[in-house]
Amino acid sequence: MSAMQQQLGSAPNWGEPKIAVIDDRKRKRMQSNRESAKRSRIRKQQHLDDLLSKAEQLQKENGQIAERIDKTTELYIKIASDNNVLNAQIVELTDRLQSLNSVLQIVEEVNGLAVDIPEMPDDLLEPWQLPCPMPIMYPANMFQC
Repeated sequence: MSAMQQQLGSAPNWGEPKIAVIDDRKRKRMQSNRESAKRSRIRKQQHLDDLLSKAEQLQKENGQIAERIDKTTELYIKIASDNNVLNAQIVELTDRLQSLNSVLQIVEEVNGLAVDIPEMPDDLLEPWQLPCPMPIMYPANMFQC
């Protein structure tokens, strides 16, 4: 017997169909709530799966970006090193040219011969202003990893 029937005690038959309707509504509501909770759990699991998938994708992309940064950094270090070598060669060659010009001046003074000693072009002291006869070739994908 339901709680409602116990409260009514020996109620006449006219109350029983009403109680049955209430019990039926309660049962339907409980079933509906169960189904709704189940759908909610499924949506929650789907959302969690989506988030885990997105996290995995982002970690993969992050790894790829880190790898590209490492390769670019290595390339930058190599180019900077090459640049330092070239700058050192400029200094060395400029010093050699000045020394050779000095030797030519001494030979001219000692022998009395007129030697055409070209002046040291300012461009050699500022090599970035020299015209570049040949383009510097690097791979097309040099900055792409």
